[in-house]
Amino acid sequence: MEKTLGLHILADLYGVDFDKLDHVEDVRELLEGAVKYAGLSKLSSHFHQFYPHGATGVILLEESHISIHTWPEHGYAAIDVYTCGGKEKTFKAMEYILKVLKPKRVDEKVAERGVVPVSQAATNIEKIELETV
Repeated sequence: MEKTLGLHILADLYGVDFDKLDHVEDVRELLEGAVKYAGLSKLSSHFHQFYPHGATGVILLEESHISIHTWPEHGYAAIDVYTCGGKEKTFKAMEYILKVLKPKRVDEKVAERGVVPVSQAATNIEKIELETV
């Protein structure tokens, strides 16, 4: 028996509107919105504006991280969403990003990270009666 510790989505988004990718404020709002929408827990973040175009940013999460790097002149964004503790939040964060950016094409890779064995002993815990002293 195995369990997965985390889910990692790497997505290349093409055909995204220039204005949605060019300014660091919009990129920050996008990732912050994805974190809230998915119910993730933000620890810290860092964003940077490139000149003449583009932005990059990362939010460090209790569950792992979410990041973006943009090339607005090509209508392209590279997205990275990696979380542990439940696949639903990973997919919800990506869902939000896709709804906001509305890419014409998405190339997505989904990887289960940390596939580890689960011992039967850990899953078959018996109730033990303790004697009163």
